[in-house]
Amino acid sequence: MEKKRQKENQTNIVSFIPTGDYYYKKSIQAMNSGQMNKAYKYLQRAVDLSPDDPMILLQLAIIELEGQRFEEAYDLLRHAYQIDKDNPEIIFYMAEVSGCVGIIHDAKRFAEQYLQIEPEGVYADEATEILEFVDIEQDDFEELEGSAEDLYRQEQARRSMEKGDFPEAIKMLEDLIEDRPDFWSAHNNLALAYFYVGEAEQAKALLNTVLRENKGNLHALCNLTVIAYYEKNEEDLQDLLEVLVKIQPYLWEHRYKLGATLALVGQYDLAFKWLRSMQKRGYVGDAGFYFWLSHAAYFSGHEEISKSAWEQLLEQDPDKEGFEPWRQEENNNYSLDALEHDRDYIVEKLESDYTSERIFGLFLLSCTAHKQEIIAHPKWIDVDQFNAYEKLFLAYALGHQFDMKNKVEASFIRAVSVPEILLEQYGKLTTLIAPMFQMWFVLCEQALMNNYRFTNPAAIAGANDYLFRSSRMLKVTKKEIAQQYGVSVSTLSKYIEEILMFLPNN
Repeated sequence: MEKKRQKENQTNIVSFIPTGDYYYKKSIQAMNSGQMNKAYKYLQRAVDLSPDDPMILLQLAIIELEGQRFEEAYDLLRHAYQIDKDNPEIIFYMAEVSGCVGIIHDAKRFAEQYLQIEPEGVYADEATEILEFVDIEQDDFEELEGSAEDLYRQEQARRSMEKGDFPEAIKMLEDLIEDRPDFWSAHNNLALAYFYVGEAEQAKALLNTVLRENKGNLHALCNLTVIAYYEKNEEDLQDLLEVLVKIQPYLWEHRYKLGATLALVGQYDLAFKWLRSMQKRGYVGDAGFYFWLSHAAYFSGHEEISKSAWEQLLEQDPDKEGFEPWRQEENNNYSLDALEHDRDYIVEKLESDYTSERIFGLFLLSCTAHKQEIIAHPKWIDVDQFNAYEKLFLAYALGHQFDMKNKVEASFIRAVSVPEILLEQYGKLTTLIAPMFQMWFVLCEQALMNNYRFTNPAAIAGANDYLFRSSRMLKVTKKEIAQQYGVSVSTLSKYIEEILMFLPNN
Protein backbone atom coordinates (compact mmCIF):
# COMPACT_ATOMS: atom_id res chain seq x y z
CA MET A 1 0.00 0.00 0.00
CA GLU A 2 2.87 2.34 0.89
CA LYS A 3 4.61 1.69 -2.44
CA LYS A 4 1.40 2.43 -4.31
CA ARG A 5 1.01 5.78 -2.50
CA GLN A 6 4.60 6.72 -3.33
CA LYS A 7 3.97 5.94 -7.00
CA GLU A 8 0.82 8.07 -7.01
CA ASN A 9 2.71 10.98 -5.42
CA GLN A 10 5.49 10.71 -8.00
CA THR A 11 3.03 11.11 -10.85
CA ASN A 12 1.95 14.47 -9.40
CA ILE A 13 5.50 15.94 -9.42
CA VAL A 14 5.86 18.64 -12.07
CA SER A 15 9.36 19.04 -13.50
CA PHE A 16 10.26 22.76 -13.49
CA ILE A 17 12.73 23.73 -16.19
CA PRO A 18 12.72 27.53 -16.72
CA THR A 19 12.35 28.71 -20.29
CA GLY A 20 13.26 31.94 -22.00
CA ASP A 21 9.60 32.97 -21.87
CA TYR A 22 9.59 32.43 -18.08
CA TYR A 23 12.54 34.80 -17.58
CA TYR A 24 11.09 37.24 -20.12
CA LYS A 25 7.90 37.51 -18.03
CA LYS A 26 10.00 37.88 -14.89
CA SER A 27 11.89 40.75 -16.55
CA ILE A 28 8.64 42.53 -17.39
CA GLN A 29 7.51 42.21 -13.78
CA ALA A 30 10.85 43.60 -12.61
CA MET A 31 10.61 46.53 -15.03
CA ASN A 32 7.07 47.31 -13.88
CA SER A 33 8.34 47.51 -10.31
CA GLY A 34 11.31 49.70 -11.30
CA GLN A 35 13.97 47.01 -10.72
CA MET A 36 15.90 47.59 -13.93
CA ASN A 37 19.09 45.79 -12.90
CA LYS A 38 17.11 42.68 -12.08
CA ALA A 39 15.15 43.00 -15.34
CA TYR A 40 18.42 43.22 -17.25
CA LYS A 41 19.71 40.01 -15.67
CA TYR A 42 16.42 38.19 -16.34
CA LEU A 43 16.54 39.24 -20.01
CA GLN A 44 20.13 38.08 -20.38
CA ARG A 45 19.07 34.70 -19.01
CA ALA A 46 16.03 34.67 -21.31
CA VAL A 47 18.26 35.25 -24.35
CA ASP A 48 20.57 32.44 -23.22
CA LEU A 49 17.61 30.04 -23.09
CA SER A 50 15.76 31.37 -26.17
CA PRO A 51 18.43 32.89 -28.43
CA ASP A 52 16.12 33.01 -31.45
CA ASP A 53 13.08 34.69 -29.89
CA PRO A 54 12.91 38.09 -31.63
CA MET A 55 10.82 39.79 -28.93
CA ILE A 56 13.19 38.76 -26.16
CA LEU A 57 16.13 39.95 -28.26
CA LEU A 58 14.32 43.22 -28.90
CA GLN A 59 13.59 43.86 -25.23
CA LEU A 60 17.20 43.25 -24.18
CA ALA A 61 18.40 45.46 -27.04
CA ILE A 62 16.20 48.31 -25.79
CA ILE A 63 17.81 48.10 -22.34
CA GLU A 64 21.26 48.02 -23.95
CA LEU A 65 20.33 51.13 -25.93
CA GLU A 66 19.19 52.93 -22.80
CA GLY A 67 22.54 52.09 -21.22
CA GLN A 68 24.32 53.50 -24.31
CA ARG A 69 25.82 50.08 -25.09
CA PHE A 70 25.13 50.63 -28.77
CA GLU A 71 27.25 47.85 -30.25
CA GLU A 72 25.60 45.24 -28.03
CA ALA A 73 22.17 46.60 -28.93
CA TYR A 74 23.05 46.53 -32.62
CA ASP A 75 24.06 42.86 -32.46
CA LEU A 76 20.82 41.89 -30.73
CA LEU A 77 18.58 43.90 -33.05
CA ARG A 78 20.38 42.68 -36.14
CA HIS A 79 19.73 39.09 -35.04
CA ALA A 80 16.09 39.88 -34.23
CA TYR A 81 15.61 41.52 -37.64
CA GLN A 82 17.07 38.50 -39.45
CA ILE A 83 14.46 36.34 -37.70
CA ASP A 84 11.48 38.68 -38.15
CA LYS A 85 11.97 41.25 -40.92
CA ASP A 86 8.36 42.43 -40.87
CA ASN A 87 8.05 43.42 -37.21
CA PRO A 88 7.50 47.21 -37.13
CA GLU A 89 8.98 47.65 -33.65
CA ILE A 90 12.17 45.82 -34.60
CA ILE A 91 12.38 47.88 -37.80
CA PHE A 92 12.06 51.14 -35.86
CA TYR A 93 14.73 50.18 -33.37
CA MET A 94 17.00 49.12 -36.23
CA ALA A 95 16.70 52.73 -37.44
CA GLU A 96 17.47 54.02 -33.96
CA VAL A 97 20.50 51.82 -33.31
CA SER A 98 21.91 52.27 -36.83
CA GLY A 99 22.08 56.00 -36.20
CA CYS A 100 23.78 55.41 -32.85
CA VAL A 101 26.57 53.31 -34.37
CA GLY A 102 27.02 55.67 -37.31
CA ILE A 103 25.43 53.65 -40.14
CA ILE A 104 23.42 56.64 -41.31
CA HIS A 105 22.10 55.20 -44.56
CA ASP A 106 20.59 52.27 -42.62
CA ALA A 107 19.05 54.65 -40.09
CA LYS A 108 17.31 56.43 -42.95
CA ARG A 109 16.31 53.20 -44.72
CA PHE A 110 14.75 51.60 -41.63
CA ALA A 111 12.97 54.82 -40.59
CA GLU A 112 11.41 55.08 -44.05
CA GLN A 113 10.46 51.39 -43.93
CA TYR A 114 8.75 51.82 -40.56
CA LEU A 115 6.70 54.79 -41.78
CA GLN A 116 5.60 52.83 -44.85
CA ILE A 117 4.34 50.00 -42.66
CA GLU A 118 2.85 52.11 -39.85
CA PRO A 119 2.50 55.76 -40.90
CA GLU A 120 0.42 56.41 -37.79
CA GLY A 121 2.32 53.96 -35.59
CA VAL A 122 3.51 54.39 -32.02
CA TYR A 123 6.98 55.38 -33.20
CA ALA A 124 5.91 57.49 -36.20
CA ASP A 125 7.03 60.77 -34.65
CA GLU A 126 10.40 59.33 -33.63
CA ALA A 127 10.94 57.84 -37.09
CA THR A 128 10.15 61.21 -38.66
CA GLU A 129 12.66 62.88 -36.33
CA ILE A 130 15.32 60.39 -37.44
CA LEU A 131 14.68 61.27 -41.08
CA GLU A 132 14.75 65.01 -40.33
CA PHE A 133 17.99 64.62 -38.40
CA VAL A 134 19.60 62.66 -41.24
CA ASP A 135 18.50 65.27 -43.79
CA ILE A 136 19.79 68.21 -41.73
CA GLU A 137 23.04 66.62 -40.58
CA GLN A 138 23.78 64.47 -43.62
CA ASP A 139 26.88 66.48 -44.50
CA ASP A 140 28.30 66.02 -41.02
CA PHE A 141 28.66 62.30 -41.48
CA GLU A 142 31.03 60.44 -43.72
CA GLU A 143 29.11 57.95 -45.81
CA LEU A 144 31.24 54.97 -45.00
CA GLU A 145 32.15 52.77 -47.90
CA GLY A 146 30.57 49.38 -48.02
CA SER A 147 27.30 47.76 -47.17
CA ALA A 148 25.87 47.31 -43.70
CA GLU A 149 27.35 43.81 -43.75
CA ASP A 150 30.84 45.21 -44.47
CA LEU A 151 30.50 47.72 -41.64
CA TYR A 152 29.30 44.99 -39.31
CA ARG A 153 32.32 42.81 -40.12
CA GLN A 154 34.62 45.76 -39.49
CA GLU A 155 32.89 46.45 -36.19
CA GLN A 156 33.42 42.84 -35.12
CA ALA A 157 37.13 43.19 -35.91
CA ARG A 158 37.32 46.44 -33.95
CA ARG A 159 35.83 44.73 -30.92
CA SER A 160 38.38 41.93 -31.19
CA MET A 161 41.10 44.61 -31.12
CA GLU A 162 39.57 46.17 -28.00
CA LYS A 163 39.72 42.76 -26.30
CA GLY A 164 43.37 42.41 -27.28
CA ASP A 165 42.74 39.61 -29.77
CA PHE A 166 44.75 41.20 -32.57
CA PRO A 167 45.44 38.01 -34.58
CA GLU A 168 41.69 37.41 -34.87
CA ALA A 169 41.10 41.06 -35.83
CA ILE A 170 43.84 40.86 -38.47
CA LYS A 171 42.30 37.75 -40.00
CA MET A 172 38.83 39.33 -40.11
CA LEU A 173 40.11 42.56 -41.66
CA GLU A 174 42.30 40.78 -44.21
CA ASP A 175 39.29 38.70 -45.28
CA LEU A 176 37.17 41.84 -45.49
CA ILE A 177 39.74 43.67 -47.60
CA GLU A 178 40.06 40.67 -49.90
CA ASP A 179 36.31 40.96 -50.55
CA ARG A 180 36.35 44.79 -50.64
CA PRO A 181 39.78 46.08 -51.77
CA ASP A 182 38.59 49.71 -51.75
CA PHE A 183 37.23 49.64 -48.18
CA TRP A 184 39.75 52.20 -46.86
CA SER A 185 38.59 52.31 -43.25
CA ALA A 186 39.23 48.55 -43.04
CA HIS A 187 42.76 49.17 -44.38
CA ASN A 188 43.33 51.77 -41.66
CA ASN A 189 42.11 49.47 -38.91
CA LEU A 190 44.25 46.63 -40.24
CA ALA A 191 47.29 48.91 -40.16
CA LEU A 192 46.60 49.67 -36.49
CA ALA A 193 46.25 45.97 -35.74
CA TYR A 194 49.60 45.30 -37.42
CA PHE A 195 51.17 48.06 -35.32
CA TYR A 196 49.73 46.61 -32.11
CA VAL A 197 51.35 43.23 -32.78
CA GLY A 198 54.72 44.85 -33.46
CA GLU A 199 54.60 44.88 -37.27
CA ALA A 200 55.25 48.61 -37.57
CA GLU A 201 56.84 48.43 -41.02
CA GLN A 202 53.89 46.47 -42.39
CA ALA A 203 51.51 48.98 -40.81
CA LYS A 204 53.31 51.93 -42.39
CA ALA A 205 53.44 50.23 -45.79
CA LEU A 206 49.70 49.63 -45.70
CA LEU A 207 48.96 53.23 -44.66
CA ASN A 208 51.14 54.57 -47.47
CA THR A 209 49.23 52.34 -49.89
CA VAL A 210 45.99 53.90 -48.65
CA LEU A 211 47.39 57.39 -49.25
CA ARG A 212 48.47 56.47 -52.78
CA GLU A 213 45.09 54.98 -53.68
CA ASN A 214 42.91 57.37 -51.66
CA LYS A 215 44.82 60.65 -51.59
CA GLY A 216 44.41 62.77 -48.48
CA ASN A 217 42.86 60.00 -46.38
CA LEU A 218 42.85 61.69 -42.97
CA HIS A 219 42.76 58.50 -40.92
CA ALA A 220 45.88 57.20 -42.68
CA LEU A 221 47.71 60.49 -42.11
CA CYS A 222 46.76 60.47 -38.42
CA ASN A 223 47.78 56.84 -37.96
CA LEU A 224 51.16 57.50 -39.53
CA THR A 225 51.56 60.50 -37.21
CA VAL A 226 50.86 58.35 -34.14
CA ILE A 227 53.37 55.72 -35.28
CA ALA A 228 56.05 58.37 -35.92
CA TYR A 229 55.38 59.82 -32.46
CA TYR A 230 55.73 56.47 -30.69
CA GLU A 231 58.84 55.58 -32.69
CA LYS A 232 60.32 59.01 -31.86
CA ASN A 233 60.90 59.65 -35.56
CA GLU A 234 61.05 63.45 -35.27
CA GLU A 235 61.65 64.06 -38.97
CA ASP A 236 58.58 62.12 -40.13
CA LEU A 237 56.52 63.50 -37.24
CA GLN A 238 57.24 67.11 -38.17
CA ASP A 239 56.53 66.45 -41.86
CA LEU A 240 53.17 64.89 -41.01
CA LEU A 241 52.25 67.64 -38.53
CA GLU A 242 52.90 70.26 -41.21
CA VAL A 243 50.18 68.55 -43.24
CA LEU A 244 47.73 67.99 -40.35
CA VAL A 245 47.76 71.58 -39.09
CA LYS A 246 46.64 72.79 -42.54
CA ILE A 247 43.63 70.46 -42.73
CA GLN A 248 40.21 72.02 -42.12
CA PRO A 249 37.84 69.06 -41.64
CA TYR A 250 34.09 69.46 -41.70
CA LEU A 251 32.90 65.95 -40.92
CA TRP A 252 32.53 65.07 -37.24
CA GLU A 253 34.43 61.82 -37.64
CA HIS A 254 37.35 63.69 -39.19
CA ARG A 255 37.33 66.37 -36.49
CA TYR A 256 37.37 63.71 -33.78
CA LYS A 257 40.24 61.78 -35.37
CA LEU A 258 42.29 64.91 -36.03
CA GLY A 259 41.62 66.38 -32.58
CA ALA A 260 42.50 63.17 -30.72
CA THR A 261 45.69 62.71 -32.77
CA LEU A 262 46.85 66.28 -32.18
CA ALA A 263 46.15 65.94 -28.45
CA LEU A 264 48.16 62.72 -28.27
CA VAL A 265 51.24 64.35 -29.81
CA GLY A 266 50.93 67.49 -27.66
CA GLN A 267 49.40 69.96 -30.16
CA TYR A 268 46.79 70.98 -27.59
CA ASP A 269 45.56 74.32 -28.97
CA LEU A 270 44.57 72.88 -32.35
CA ALA A 271 43.23 69.72 -30.74
CA PHE A 272 40.98 71.82 -28.51
CA LYS A 273 39.76 73.81 -31.50
CA TRP A 274 38.44 70.75 -33.33
CA LEU A 275 37.11 68.78 -30.36
CA ARG A 276 35.43 71.81 -28.79
CA SER A 277 33.81 72.72 -32.12
CA MET A 278 32.08 69.34 -32.05
CA GLN A 279 30.90 69.74 -28.47
CA LYS A 280 29.49 73.20 -29.21
CA ARG A 281 27.39 71.73 -32.01
CA GLY A 282 25.83 69.18 -29.69
CA TYR A 283 28.08 66.19 -30.33
CA VAL A 284 27.59 63.50 -27.67
CA GLY A 285 30.86 61.63 -27.55
CA ASP A 286 32.20 58.36 -26.19
CA ALA A 287 34.68 58.10 -23.32
CA GLY A 288 37.63 58.61 -25.67
CA PHE A 289 36.21 61.89 -26.95
CA TYR A 290 35.87 63.35 -23.46
CA PHE A 291 39.31 62.08 -22.45
CA TRP A 292 41.04 63.94 -25.27
CA LEU A 293 38.80 67.00 -25.00
CA SER A 294 39.65 67.28 -21.30
CA HIS A 295 43.39 67.01 -21.95
CA ALA A 296 43.32 69.42 -24.89
CA ALA A 297 41.23 71.91 -22.92
CA TYR A 298 43.39 71.78 -19.80
CA PHE A 299 46.73 72.17 -21.52
CA SER A 300 45.42 75.00 -23.71
CA GLY A 301 44.20 76.99 -20.70
CA HIS A 302 40.47 76.05 -20.53
CA GLU A 303 40.34 74.47 -17.07
CA GLU A 304 36.57 74.63 -16.46
CA ILE A 305 35.80 72.99 -19.82
CA SER A 306 38.45 70.36 -19.04
CA LYS A 307 36.90 69.50 -15.67
CA SER A 308 33.39 69.39 -17.11
CA ALA A 309 34.56 67.02 -19.88
CA TRP A 310 36.31 64.85 -17.31
CA GLU A 311 33.08 64.52 -15.31
CA GLN A 312 31.32 63.32 -18.46
CA LEU A 313 34.17 60.85 -19.06
CA LEU A 314 33.90 59.38 -15.54
CA GLU A 315 30.16 58.82 -16.04
CA GLN A 316 31.05 56.48 -18.92
CA ASP A 317 34.36 55.10 -17.64
CA PRO A 318 34.88 55.40 -13.85
CA ASP A 319 38.19 53.51 -14.16
CA LYS A 320 39.81 56.65 -15.61
CA GLU A 321 39.75 58.30 -12.18
CA GLY A 322 43.32 59.22 -11.32
CA PHE A 323 44.34 60.07 -14.90
CA GLU A 324 43.10 63.68 -14.73
CA PRO A 325 45.26 66.07 -16.78
CA TRP A 326 45.67 68.46 -13.84
CA ARG A 327 47.31 65.62 -11.88
CA GLN A 328 49.64 65.19 -14.81
CA GLU A 329 50.59 68.86 -14.56
CA GLU A 330 51.12 68.54 -10.81
CA ASN A 331 53.63 65.82 -11.60
CA ASN A 332 55.26 68.08 -14.17
CA ASN A 333 56.67 70.40 -11.48
CA TYR A 334 60.01 68.63 -11.57
CA SER A 335 63.62 69.28 -12.47
CA LEU A 336 64.87 68.23 -15.86
CA ASP A 337 67.00 65.53 -14.25
CA ALA A 338 64.06 63.81 -12.49
CA LEU A 339 64.16 60.34 -14.01
CA GLU A 340 60.65 59.43 -12.89
CA HIS A 341 59.49 61.84 -15.60
CA ASP A 342 61.94 60.66 -18.25
CA ARG A 343 59.81 58.61 -20.64
CA ASP A 344 62.73 56.96 -22.40
CA TYR A 345 64.33 55.94 -19.10
CA ILE A 346 61.10 54.27 -17.93
CA VAL A 347 60.54 52.52 -21.26
CA GLU A 348 64.11 51.22 -21.15
CA LYS A 349 63.32 49.65 -17.77
CA LEU A 350 60.03 48.19 -18.96
CA GLU A 351 61.72 46.57 -21.96
CA SER A 352 64.61 45.09 -19.92
CA ASP A 353 65.33 41.36 -19.91
CA TYR A 354 65.50 41.43 -16.09
CA THR A 355 62.46 41.23 -13.84
CA SER A 356 63.99 43.57 -11.25
CA GLU A 357 64.42 46.26 -13.92
CA ARG A 358 60.88 45.80 -15.20
CA ILE A 359 59.29 46.11 -11.75
CA PHE A 360 61.43 49.24 -11.23
CA GLY A 361 59.94 50.62 -14.44
CA LEU A 362 56.41 49.72 -13.30
CA PHE A 363 57.03 51.50 -10.00
CA LEU A 364 58.10 54.62 -11.89
CA LEU A 365 54.99 54.28 -14.06
CA SER A 366 52.89 54.97 -10.97
CA CYS A 367 54.33 58.47 -10.52
CA THR A 368 55.33 59.61 -14.00
CA ALA A 369 53.71 62.37 -16.00
CA HIS A 370 53.85 60.02 -19.00
CA LYS A 371 51.66 57.30 -17.48
CA GLN A 372 48.79 57.46 -19.97
CA GLU A 373 51.11 57.65 -22.96
CA ILE A 374 53.11 54.61 -21.83
CA ILE A 375 50.01 52.57 -21.00
CA ALA A 376 48.48 53.38 -24.39
CA HIS A 377 51.51 52.16 -26.32
CA PRO A 378 50.89 48.71 -27.85
CA LYS A 379 54.33 47.25 -27.12
CA TRP A 380 55.75 48.83 -23.97
CA ILE A 381 53.51 46.88 -21.57
CA ASP A 382 52.72 43.26 -22.42
CA VAL A 383 50.59 41.90 -19.57
CA ASP A 384 50.50 38.41 -21.10
CA GLN A 385 54.27 38.12 -20.60
CA PHE A 386 54.22 39.42 -17.00
CA ASN A 387 54.88 37.19 -14.02
CA ALA A 388 52.82 37.44 -10.83
CA TYR A 389 55.03 40.14 -9.27
CA GLU A 390 54.99 42.31 -12.39
CA LYS A 391 51.20 42.11 -12.47
CA LEU A 392 51.09 43.30 -8.86
CA PHE A 393 53.32 46.27 -9.71
CA LEU A 394 51.21 47.09 -12.77
CA ALA A 395 48.04 46.99 -10.67
CA TYR A 396 49.75 49.34 -8.21
CA ALA A 397 50.76 51.71 -11.02
CA LEU A 398 47.17 51.79 -12.29
CA GLY A 399 45.79 52.67 -8.85
CA HIS A 400 44.29 49.30 -7.93
CA GLN A 401 42.90 49.13 -4.39
CA PHE A 402 44.60 46.24 -2.61
CA ASP A 403 43.02 44.17 0.15
CA MET A 404 45.10 44.62 3.30
CA LYS A 405 43.39 41.58 4.82
CA ASN A 406 45.03 39.47 2.14
CA LYS A 407 48.51 38.52 3.39
CA VAL A 408 50.11 38.50 -0.07
CA GLU A 409 48.67 41.87 -1.05
CA ALA A 410 49.47 43.40 2.34
CA SER A 411 53.12 42.25 2.06
CA PHE A 412 53.30 43.68 -1.45
CA ILE A 413 52.00 47.08 -0.33
CA ARG A 414 54.64 47.18 2.42
CA ALA A 415 57.27 46.24 -0.17
CA VAL A 416 56.27 49.03 -2.53
CA SER A 417 56.22 51.48 0.40
CA VAL A 418 60.02 51.14 0.60
CA PRO A 419 60.82 52.91 -2.72
CA GLU A 420 58.01 55.39 -1.97
CA ILE A 421 59.80 56.33 1.28
CA LEU A 422 63.16 56.54 -0.52
CA LEU A 423 61.71 58.80 -3.21
CA GLU A 424 60.16 61.01 -0.53
CA GLN A 425 63.51 61.26 1.26
CA TYR A 426 65.40 62.31 -1.86
CA GLY A 427 62.64 64.37 -3.49
CA LYS A 428 63.28 63.07 -6.99
CA LEU A 429 65.05 60.24 -8.79
CA THR A 430 68.38 61.37 -10.23
CA THR A 431 71.18 59.53 -11.95
CA LEU A 432 73.16 59.68 -8.69
CA ILE A 433 70.63 57.73 -6.65
CA ALA A 434 69.07 55.59 -9.40
CA PRO A 435 71.56 52.74 -8.61
CA MET A 436 70.19 52.66 -5.04
CA PHE A 437 66.68 52.07 -6.41
CA GLN A 438 68.00 49.45 -8.80
CA MET A 439 69.64 47.69 -5.86
CA TRP A 440 66.36 47.80 -3.95
CA PHE A 441 64.39 46.19 -6.76
CA VAL A 442 66.95 43.38 -7.06
CA LEU A 443 66.51 42.77 -3.32
CA CYS A 444 62.75 43.19 -3.61
CA GLU A 445 62.42 40.56 -6.34
CA GLN A 446 64.33 38.01 -4.26
CA ALA A 447 62.43 38.91 -1.10
CA LEU A 448 59.07 38.50 -2.82
CA MET A 449 60.13 35.10 -4.15
CA ASN A 450 61.00 34.08 -0.57
CA ASN A 451 57.67 35.34 0.85
CA TYR A 452 59.38 38.02 2.93
CA ARG A 453 56.81 40.09 4.84
CA PHE A 454 58.46 43.58 4.73
CA THR A 455 57.14 44.29 8.22
CA ASN A 456 58.85 47.69 8.71
CA PRO A 457 59.09 49.62 5.40
CA ALA A 458 60.78 52.69 6.96
CA ALA A 459 63.52 50.57 8.55
CA ILE A 460 63.97 48.58 5.32
CA ALA A 461 64.26 51.81 3.32
CA GLY A 462 66.90 53.03 5.76
CA ALA A 463 68.75 49.71 5.56
CA ASN A 464 68.74 49.88 1.76
CA ASP A 465 70.02 53.47 1.88
CA TYR A 466 72.79 52.54 4.34
CA LEU A 467 73.95 49.57 2.26
CA PHE A 468 74.01 51.68 -0.88
CA ARG A 469 76.01 54.51 0.67
CA SER A 470 78.41 52.08 2.33
CA SER A 471 79.01 50.30 -0.98
CA ARG A 472 79.92 53.67 -2.52
CA MET A 473 82.39 54.37 0.30
CA LEU A 474 80.33 57.39 1.34
CA LYS A 475 80.78 58.57 4.92
CA VAL A 476 77.64 57.62 6.80
CA THR A 477 76.78 56.16 10.20
CA LYS A 478 73.92 53.95 11.26
CA LYS A 479 72.91 56.63 13.75
CA GLU A 480 72.52 59.22 11.00
CA ILE A 481 70.46 56.88 8.83
CA ALA A 482 68.33 55.75 11.79
CA GLN A 483 67.48 59.38 12.63
CA GLN A 484 66.73 60.15 8.98
CA TYR A 485 64.22 57.29 8.69
CA GLY A 486 62.78 57.57 12.21
CA VAL A 487 63.91 54.20 13.58
CA SER A 488 66.31 53.03 16.27
CA VAL A 489 69.87 51.97 15.50
CA SER A 490 69.12 48.43 16.70
CA THR A 491 66.05 48.21 14.42
CA LEU A 492 68.07 49.51 11.49
CA SER A 493 70.82 46.93 12.16
CA LYS A 494 68.24 44.15 12.32
CA TYR A 495 66.84 44.99 8.88
CA ILE A 496 70.29 45.47 7.36
CA GLU A 497 70.99 41.86 8.30
CA GLU A 498 67.62 40.70 6.96
CA ILE A 499 67.82 42.28 3.52
CA LEU A 500 71.47 41.26 3.08
CA MET A 501 70.13 37.71 2.77
CA PHE A 502 68.51 38.70 -0.53
CA LEU A 503 71.61 40.09 -2.22
CA PRO A 504 72.65 37.90 -5.17
CA ASN A 505 75.70 35.78 -4.45
CA ASN A 506 77.45 36.54 -7.70
